[in-house]
Amino acid sequence: MSRGIGVVEALVIFLGWWIFFKKNAILTNLEEGYRMVSSQFRGFTYQELVKATQNFKEEIGRGGSGTVYKGVLEDERVVAVKRLGDVSEGGEFWAEVSTISKINHMNLVRMWGLCSQKQHRIIVYEYVENLSLDQRLFSSSFLQWKERFKVAIGVAKGLAYLHHECLEWVIHCDVKPENILLDESFEPKIADFGLAKLTQRGGQGSEFTRIRGTKGYMAPEWASNLPITAKVDVYSYGVLVLEMARGIRLSNMIMQEGEKEESELMRFVRITKTKLQGEEMESWIEEIIDSRLGGLFSRKQAVKLVEIGVSCVEEDRNKRPTMGSVVQVLIDCESE
Repeated sequence: MSRGIGVVEALVIFLGWWIFFKKNAILTNLEEGYRMVSSQFRGFTYQELVKATQNFKEEIGRGGSGTVYKGVLEDERVVAVKRLGDVSEGGEFWAEVSTISKINHMNLVRMWGLCSQKQHRIIVYEYVENLSLDQRLFSSSFLQWKERFKVAIGVAKGLAYLHHECLEWVIHCDVKPENILLDESFEPKIADFGLAKLTQRGGQGSEFTRIRGTKGYMAPEWASNLPITAKVDVYSYGVLVLEMARGIRLSNMIMQEGEKEESELMRFVRITKTKLQGEEMESWIEEIIDSRLGGLFSRKQAVKLVEIGVSCVEEDRNKRPTMGSVVQVLIDCESE
């Protein structure tokens, strides 16, 4: 009997040591990978960033993986300093740094440096003057049509680059107005890659250990067992451009009709699909586009943007367009 117990104890000890060394090996590999990536960027100390942000005083944004503050470096450059919230594993910090290190496009926010000191995980980005799209769309200082269409094209170009042109394709997983930053000329820059996923070229999709994204902008396949593809970003883009056209949130409102509940987005899409089947498309577009514009917008561009938005939020992902095709359609009517 005692011999049997001894064998069990030996197995438990062996298993414990194996798990310990296995975990340490994984952590070592992660650290090595982190050092290789981080060597591409300037390293900041925590105290440098405390000073730059005046102890994280001015909050300019809040995303799924952290809070963003305005800062001024010693060389007087203005920067956006993203302080990650939950750093128990450092997974989202690693994901964001790893993703950002692989991309370079005018419609994607640029990373300038980082801080990984003790429990602190901070990323330093370029500062974008006109803040985020939600602050310029759902407030009294709203964008005019020309700027909105420019944003629609720029975001489409950025996503097309991530989906089709990177060495490893990137699924952003959290496209929404809060993650679209606007520079001084209202050129959009996609930000917040904390939830992004790298995928192999030609792959059939990725498995995720947890749902990612923001309610209202998430594609239906997140709630199913289907592999996740770039079409989840296409869906989110569709919600985004429909909100730009309407000038209101469609993503978080519920309309009640009798005993049935229907989201404002689905109600809008259902009604708009009926109108799109008619002949005089430009005759009803006035009813759909943000009334604050006072009718000052291109009817042809508006119809095309609404058509794209509706096609992007199709429940069947196979019916959604690619971002590359969206870019081409928008560019074709850019001068209208």
